[in-house]
Amino acid sequence: MRKIRKYLLIGAALCLLQPLAAQSFLQDSIPETVITATGTIHLLKDAPVQTEVITRQMLQNYSGRSLEDILGGLTPSFAFNEDDMGSHMQLNGLGNNYILILIDGKRIHGDVGGENDLSLIDPQNIEKIEIVKGASSALYGSDAIAGVINIITRKHREEGILLENSSRYGSYNDIRQHNAIGLKFGKFSSLTNFQLQHSDGWQNTSVERTIGTEPTITDSQNKTVNMHTNAQVGEQLTYTVNDNLEFYAGGTLYAKRIFRPNGKYAQYDVHTYDLQYHNASASAGGTWKPNATDVVTFDLDWNRHAYMYYFTANTLVEDYEKSAGTIYYPYYPYLPGQIEMQSDQRRTMASLKGVFSLPGGNLLNTGAEYRYDWLYAPNRVVGGTVDDWTAAVYAQDEFKYNFGQNNLLHLAGGLRLTWNGSFGMKLTPKLSAMLGLGLPWRIRATWSQGFKTPTPKELHYRYVRQMTGTYLYLGNKELRPQTSNYFSLGGEYTHAGLSINVTGYYNSVRDMITLVTIPNYQAPAEYIIQYDPVKTRQYQNVDDARTLGVDLSVRYGFRDWAFGLGYSWLDTDANQYDSEHETMRKVIIDGTAHHKGNCFVTWNHRFGPAYKLSAGVYGRMSSTRLYQDDGNGKGYQIWRISTSHDLGHFERTNWRVEAGVDNIFNYVDRTPHGLHLGTTTPGTTVYIGITVRFNSGRKISDTFNTTINNNYNSSSNDEN
Repeated sequence: MRKIRKYLLIGAALCLLQPLAAQSFLQDSIPETVITATGTIHLLKDAPVQTEVITRQMLQNYSGRSLEDILGGLTPSFAFNEDDMGSHMQLNGLGNNYILILIDGKRIHGDVGGENDLSLIDPQNIEKIEIVKGASSALYGSDAIAGVINIITRKHREEGILLENSSRYGSYNDIRQHNAIGLKFGKFSSLTNFQLQHSDGWQNTSVERTIGTEPTITDSQNKTVNMHTNAQVGEQLTYTVNDNLEFYAGGTLYAKRIFRPNGKYAQYDVHTYDLQYHNASASAGGTWKPNATDVVTFDLDWNRHAYMYYFTANTLVEDYEKSAGTIYYPYYPYLPGQIEMQSDQRRTMASLKGVFSLPGGNLLNTGAEYRYDWLYAPNRVVGGTVDDWTAAVYAQDEFKYNFGQNNLLHLAGGLRLTWNGSFGMKLTPKLSAMLGLGLPWRIRATWSQGFKTPTPKELHYRYVRQMTGTYLYLGNKELRPQTSNYFSLGGEYTHAGLSINVTGYYNSVRDMITLVTIPNYQAPAEYIIQYDPVKTRQYQNVDDARTLGVDLSVRYGFRDWAFGLGYSWLDTDANQYDSEHETMRKVIIDGTAHHKGNCFVTWNHRFGPAYKLSAGVYGRMSSTRLYQDDGNGKGYQIWRISTSHDLGHFERTNWRVEAGVDNIFNYVDRTPHGLHLGTTTPGTTVYIGITVRFNSGRKISDTFNTTINNNYNSSSNDEN
């Protein structure tokens, strides 16, 4: 631990001693606006809820290969532990199940069991990222106990034709391809996006943890990250009737294949099937502006996430559907090329939202939502299918009061009524306040409650995972809904290019659902006879889990230079019932790292009209990640150099070249397979990419992408 703390201090000192570096994102001529915190548009400095923004300029300077890379490198609040099943993400101590990911304000489609595949999000298509920490269930409903990440995508609002190609190649045959075709002629516009991602994967160690007295395997074929390929195509159509009414329709198709190696140890690294995913989505809706200050939106969304085995060798598979409830398990033969469905998750959502400017400086945000979830998993759910539905209505009122010069009080209070088909009704409130103490100073405070019902997977799932032996995972029909209370208090100072934010928070989660290791004799006897697991884990409620932490962010911009420093301190615990010993014991939440940090130094400079150079040095650090089982993840620090080169100065065509080196000190975590890793990085890697963007027309006014509540925000604009 002393060594990791020393690394953190060294990393921070290196950043502080660098010349104050690059990018003028704090000095943009257009003030940054945000929408995620309250569902209404505000200047960033006037939002009543603390919001962290990763701007387009920051994204271009960093040149991240994936969303995990971007979030892990540019903010210290996140931690990732990627594997074949998805991106295991943590935000301030709480995992995927508690983090709501939005794309343009809509829920990302994917695994509702909490293992989101973030490769669905194309980094080249991101305009900016807004991050709101803490419970936001009053506004966004379930899954928003730890926070909300809203991915704002790039839009085509320019008359004429847009053509864009971005190709990137890196170590381990890492390929990232992005293409876009945009059309806008009068009232009609279309934007088609395509992305392809591929990596050959890598192996950081050939050592495999074994069970009991078995000899250690030193020539395992298992990879740290398996070879994988995924592709996605999306379409968005928009028809603008007039300045007050617009309709849209769109959809995506996504496919992913994970290629697993076939080794010689049957229990550990012999894989007779690859993993395959097929996703699809469709949406339609519109926006109506009855007057200059009010807006009504309506949306209908359908999503599908299907996960299956693609067999690569002759395999006998137990026919669970026919053998449910018995001890006799007939086998079904699969041949190479055949597919077996593991889960097919489908979600339908309908929402209606209105934002209305009321007398007396009030802004009302109100709406209604309906969500239906359906799960088909013939090998993992008794009976094959389960479903669930949730309906909700919510209202939020905002009030601004100016007193004296540059002093401002901004209050936002909301209430949501949720009705779940299995767990009944629940009210969740939220209250936030921002006090401006003169132009440079802001104080923000929030209290909010969260509410989350168990997912169909947590209630009904039953599956087996082959790691260092057979692990059995079980759902639990006795689970209770989770509730939370979140408190935060923060201060902000912004002046002359310097921005300092400090926020302390406390999040108490009651009846938190997590996987708990249980004795085999507590599992159904037929499952133990069938699988003979070395470990059985079941979803259970634990009492009074809590997270406590402090986030610090410092940024400074001066001419062509900019500097950033972030630090996150975190402590977690939960009271968990030990059924074997019939006692309560205090445990840490899996994946907790007490200390995380990041820093960057960047420089942007234009050398005449034909060439602009952007260069940056980035560092990210973490102390040991703590787990109850299978060892802790090692602490690390990783440094990165990235450059981008804007070439030429053409009226309609832009050229951009990106190149860089990640993990320049070649750190590799060689922990044996089957134990937790601090990071999966393969060591030093390099990349190069080129982007060409052609636009045949001129930029026109964007009626639907400007501030909705101009009158409401006019007092804030006056401060700039």
